[in-house]
Amino acid sequence: MDRIIERALKGDPRSIARLITVVESENDRAKEIMKKIYPHTGKAHMIGVTGSPGAGKSTFLDKLISSMMASGLTVGVIAVDPSSPFTGGAVLGDRLRMQQHSLDPGVFIRSMGTRGSLGGLSRGTYEAALILDACGKDIVLIETVGVGQSEIDVVKIADTVALLLVPGMGDDIQIMKAGIMEIADVFIVNKADRDGSERVVREVNIMLDLQTGKDWRPPVIPTVAESGEGVELAAGALSEHREFLASSDEGRRRKHRRLRLEVEEILKREIAKIAEEAWDSRIGGDVLEDLASRRKDPYTVADDLLSEFISR
Repeated sequence: MDRIIERALKGDPRSIARLITVVESENDRAKEIMKKIYPHTGKAHMIGVTGSPGAGKSTFLDKLISSMMASGLTVGVIAVDPSSPFTGGAVLGDRLRMQQHSLDPGVFIRSMGTRGSLGGLSRGTYEAALILDACGKDIVLIETVGVGQSEIDVVKIADTVALLLVPGMGDDIQIMKAGIMEIADVFIVNKADRDGSERVVREVNIMLDLQTGKDWRPPVIPTVAESGEGVELAAGALSEHREFLASSDEGRRRKHRRLRLEVEEILKREIAKIAEEAWDSRIGGDVLEDLASRRKDPYTVADDLLSEFISR
C-alpha cells in the first residue's frame, strides 16, 4: 500500500482511484492510509456545489472545469450520487455528463454513493476529497445529490459553497428552508435565459440585504450553463471567496470548525464500532428475552454496556 500511496502523491490516477476505493469501503486499511495522506493535505480549494435536482449542477460543473483548466488549475471532482439500495454504489453516474474531461490528465472525476448516510454525504466523501487534495489537485469540487440534508452537510467539507437555483422551481421558497441561505457563499441562478430568472436574482438579493454582521456578502450570478454564459464570472467569485477566507478571521474560524467536526466524526465512528462489538457479544444470551418480557429495559442494558465500555 505504501507504493500505491507514493504513486498517488505523484498524481498517478490509477493509484488515486485505488486509495479512494479503499477508504470508501471503510475497511481497516482506510485509517492507515488517511494517517499517511493527511500531512500532504490543506492546499486545495474545496468547493461544494449543491442545489435542487434539475438545477443543472453537472452541466455547470462541466463548464466550470473548462474555465478552471484554462487558468492552469488541476481539478478533482467528487460527484455524490444516491446509493443503490442493493450494492451501496452510486447509481446516477454524473461522470457521463462530464465525459469530455474524463481523459484529461489534469482532471480526476469520481462518483460516490451516499451509502445510507443520513447527512447525505458519507465519511468516505470527505476522505476522498482529502486524497485528491494530497495528490496535487488545486481545486476539489464536491457535487451533492441536492436533496435533503446533503445540501447542509456539504458545509462540513467545503471551504466555499455554491448554491444553484433555477427559475420556475420554487427556489425563492426553497432557499429560505433548512438553513441553506446561511451556508451559501455564492449563489448561481442557472438557466437565466428562462422567464423569472431576474425575479429570483432580485429576491435572493433582498434576503441578503436582511443579513447583518457578515464580512462576506454572497454574490448572485446569473448563468446559462448550457452555453457557458456567466460561468467565468462564477469561477471568479469562487476564487474571490478563497482569497477572502485566506485573509480573514472568518476563514480561520471555518477551518477550526471543520477540524473540530473532523475529529468528532472520527470519534463517533470509532466509539460506535466498539459499542456495536460490545452489543454483539451480549446479544446471544437471554438479554433479548429479558427485554421482550420487560424484565429489563433497553435503557438499563445500554447503560450497562456503556459502563463496561468506560471501565475498559
